[in-house]
Amino acid sequence: MAEIVQQRIEDRIPELEQLERVGLFTKKEVKSIIKRATALEYKLHRLIVNKEDFIAYVQYEINILELVKKRRAHIHYQFKIEEIEFPIIHRINSVFRRATKKWKDDVQLWLSHVAFCKKWVCNDRLSPTKTTLWIMAAKSELEDRSSSESARHLFLRALRFHPNNKKVYQEYFRMELLHCEKLRKQKAELEKAEMDLVSVSQIENKLWETHVQKHSLYIQYNFNICVTFCLTEAEFVISLLNIAAIFDFTKELQDLILQDLQANHTEDSLTWDFMAKRELEAPSAGEELQTAKGRASDISRREERCCQVYEEGVKSLNTEPMWTCYAGFCLERLKRKTNVQELKEKGNLVDFTSYDFLIKLQILLSSGDAEGAASVAMVAAQRYSQSVSMWSLSLQTLMQLGSGEVGRLFQEALTHINPKVLPLWQLQVQWSVANQSPDETEVVFKRGLLSAVPAVAMEMKESYLDWSYSTGGYKKARKTFTSLQENRPLSKAFFNTMIEIEKQQETPKMNYLRDYYERALQEFGTSDDDLWLQYIQEELGPLGQPENCGKVHWRAMKFLEGESVERFTSKYTLLQTGHL
Repeated sequence: MAEIVQQRIEDRIPELEQLERVGLFTKKEVKSIIKRATALEYKLHRLIVNKEDFIAYVQYEINILELVKKRRAHIHYQFKIEEIEFPIIHRINSVFRRATKKWKDDVQLWLSHVAFCKKWVCNDRLSPTKTTLWIMAAKSELEDRSSSESARHLFLRALRFHPNNKKVYQEYFRMELLHCEKLRKQKAELEKAEMDLVSVSQIENKLWETHVQKHSLYIQYNFNICVTFCLTEAEFVISLLNIAAIFDFTKELQDLILQDLQANHTEDSLTWDFMAKRELEAPSAGEELQTAKGRASDISRREERCCQVYEEGVKSLNTEPMWTCYAGFCLERLKRKTNVQELKEKGNLVDFTSYDFLIKLQILLSSGDAEGAASVAMVAAQRYSQSVSMWSLSLQTLMQLGSGEVGRLFQEALTHINPKVLPLWQLQVQWSVANQSPDETEVVFKRGLLSAVPAVAMEMKESYLDWSYSTGGYKKARKTFTSLQENRPLSKAFFNTMIEIEKQQETPKMNYLRDYYERALQEFGTSDDDLWLQYIQEELGPLGQPENCGKVHWRAMKFLEGESVERFTSKYTLLQTGHL
């Protein structure tokens, strides 16, 4: 081990000599670097290594890079970059590669490496295991290095590791289209330049034909080989169609995807819903759109075509999801003041007896039958008195209609339903804020605060604090916070709400902000690494004192436990390098 470490230190000698020779570092500083680097190298070559040792090594090398950068600017010396910075960057990449190879599933470690490569314009190729990181690495190849071949290679490797991941397929599909667009623009620019394009054009056309062939094979792959997605999930096919629609040269491709959607996915309500709504976007005659009457007539015709597609859909696919899509469309268009009589009378044209109250309520609301909708809502609540979703739906309907029975029904609902259910509490608060006096609303909040269920009590605290600020201003919010800050259980959102309220003031008080953070850390300081970082960022801001960051960092390392220590260390490194 000693021989390896010694060799690595000797490899650093040329760059250190350059640093001293050009006046960027003193002889004393160079000796200090050798001493510190030796200690760090020994840690990396122990039999049992820690991730923190790798991170500390990387951080030390990054600090040297940053210092070199500052001193170059100070003395206006910009030479010998290849002899000084390049070896340091190469060494950092090497340490990152060793760390990510050992801890393959550490997302923050990968992100730190990606952030470093972007900042220092590295050519290091990344091969992560998480799908999001594969995508980031491929995008980096495409956007930062303009290498579509490398990006394609990374996507193909990602698909070998994650053959059933939709996101990878979607982003790979998008990348191929972006590459097509880039080639088209390059060709257009060459033609516009009025150059002698005889030989260039031949090469460009050959490249274009080759790429189109590859792209066609990729499309064929998506629609013939990717059986698990393309034959069972209309949503995935629609997502590919939406990606293709972003580009203006993909009409044939869109037609191909539409054909597949209509041929293989008619058993999915999403297909019919998508095809119906496409009718709203169909092209129109330009002359019609010149007048308000013509535009209204055009919209009416589009809505009628949508209805025709939905009618065909419910005949072919007689299921609740299909009817839900149809009813939802009717309701949405009626909110836009549609003139299509078919939509207004839809409740009288179709027999809904075989479908649940959801569909009935939507249809009655869409037809403007408030009395009928209220009656159905009351019956639904009574018939399904143990159903949280039915109570929520019925109460929302009655709230929308402005029924005077809402207050009584909330109390009835909480007697039938377990009072632990949070959605009913949230709905009651929403209704009370909109329809009752502040005193009555405060009673609702305080009743919720007494709940023995942690989820209800915490949500009520957050909502009560927010409501206090909106109705009584800063002083009332401070008073509410003070009265509740020791009343457990508490949530992180409760403290964050008060922090945001404080920062919204004309003259925020940093001592108050520190108090909020300290109280939050009393509750979550052993596990929430983001809270510590948020505190450090506050001290680095215009109101804080940067010299306090070291103390906060030391406390974080002392109090955090388990994996949160590793996450905090990785994120803190990103923060120091300006990537967080």
